[in-house]
Amino acid sequence: MGNRARRQGNLLRMSNTGDQFNLGRVVEVIAEAIPDRPVLIHGDQVLSYAELALRSRALGAVLANAGIGVNTERSSLAGHESGQDHVALALYNSPEYLEGMVGSYLARSAPFNVNYRYVGAELSYLLNDAKPKAIIFHSSLAPTLAPLLAELPSVQLLLQVADESGEALLPGAIDYHQAIEAALGSAPQVETSPDDLYVLYTGGTTGMPKGVLWRQHDIFKAAMGGREIGTWKEVMSYDELADNARNGMGLKVMMLPPLMHGAAQWATFIMMSSGGVIVFPDDARRLDPQDVWKSLERHGVNTFTIVGDAMLRPLLDEYERGDYDASSLLAVGNGGAPLTASARERLTALLPTVFISDNAGSSETGAQMSAVAGGGAGQFVPGPGTTVVDEAMERILEAGEDAIGWLAQGGWVPLGYLGDAEKTERTFPMVKGQRYAIPGDRARLLADGTIELLGRDAVTINSGGEKIFAEEVEGAIAGHPEVVDVIVAGRPSERWGQEVVAVVALRPGVSVSPQSIIEHASKLIARYKLPKDVVFVDEVLRSPSGKADYRWAREQAEGKA
Repeated sequence: MGNRARRQGNLLRMSNTGDQFNLGRVVEVIAEAIPDRPVLIHGDQVLSYAELALRSRALGAVLANAGIGVNTERSSLAGHESGQDHVALALYNSPEYLEGMVGSYLARSAPFNVNYRYVGAELSYLLNDAKPKAIIFHSSLAPTLAPLLAELPSVQLLLQVADESGEALLPGAIDYHQAIEAALGSAPQVETSPDDLYVLYTGGTTGMPKGVLWRQHDIFKAAMGGREIGTWKEVMSYDELADNARNGMGLKVMMLPPLMHGAAQWATFIMMSSGGVIVFPDDARRLDPQDVWKSLERHGVNTFTIVGDAMLRPLLDEYERGDYDASSLLAVGNGGAPLTASARERLTALLPTVFISDNAGSSETGAQMSAVAGGGAGQFVPGPGTTVVDEAMERILEAGEDAIGWLAQGGWVPLGYLGDAEKTERTFPMVKGQRYAIPGDRARLLADGTIELLGRDAVTINSGGEKIFAEEVEGAIAGHPEVVDVIVAGRPSERWGQEVVAVVALRPGVSVSPQSIIEHASKLIARYKLPKDVVFVDEVLRSPSGKADYRWAREQAEGKA
């Protein structure tokens, strides 16, 4: 009981001025301020803020009428516990995804992201871990879900979104759009709370996915529009939020990562909080570079979001091949994976007036840092509460200490991991009387106060007693002119314990030697960090969001694929 009280007290002390925010009410307030402005454009479909609010209320009523909502208030729960019914969103980028989030919030249920690539055991693990009361899903995913439903006794409501697949309704499922139409004009009769949950499942690229539980007020402040990334100016009231939306420029952002990825959800809410417009390319289920540039030109898009080189490189390849008008483009926002120097330089050469915004954060921290203009690879300016703690997690490192520590975030941080008290305590420890999120990234606090981000400890390679960070080696290889993509993994070695292996995809039709890859990297990193082997593959496997799949890379390195 002492730990629970301490956690709740720490959270309350953080938020003792200004309004406390609920994400459902955030959208309602914006919709009242700018009802007729488009919030989402997908092909010929245009959804206004007022329509989003109307349809989300209807969905909230559908959920509430099915008995899906809140069971236990936050004050009597530990950080790893949920007192709300969960709603699985097994959806591609679409208006229904946004409605699914907002409608669930208005009903005081907790939506969570489902990776639409998961099948079989992976999907079964996720759904059994989250125990959803409702699943909202695209018809094309019905064949994957159907065999799992018998082992999911928690599910009481299936809402199926028709798509081009033509799949029939699953037994017991309700057509999503018919349910919404029947409930238009209704709203859930509940009082939302800033304590209601925002649930985000991690990608599971280094281990099994975990459900990160946030108070909605805290994630709004940390990453979803409650403060301006870079300046870190806070939104203090719903009135101020409404003014920001009214006075916003209505910028159009093309959302390329899937909304099942936290960074895409955060960017969407940030844009809405400033009255912006979300644009999906015509094909919102995969990255089609030609479609992206055509959609950007047709809709006059001002910025688009990417996840590292894996997304940017094919876009630049297509821009060079084609003839596109990108004069509306003002900025490119990157998050979730690093951008290499070579990719930045290429973007600047092709589109010299476009500003590059590179931000860092994680499911457990929210937005933390922005890249140093003209700085070295992996160097960031920390935001409020972002720091580096020592190896033992006992003290905050001083600027300029020549020590590798843990990247840490104080202030608005999650409550914990769903159903996992032990991991909650490990990842969100108390350091000098303050609770921090320390999800496992290694970093240095440099003398000028900037932070050098080294990489996730889970994919660190211990070779001959030296710690080698996979992301650093990837950055050194990615600049090779014939390399399309690369992931670095460790494999067992009698001599070294572990040895570095690069899993590399080349440009179509070219052939280079492993030595060429290693020699290129040797110009940028120390010899002990160089790959001992290079495994060539046709395509590097990544998550739909563009994040590296290190489990797959280890299998390739060990020859188990």
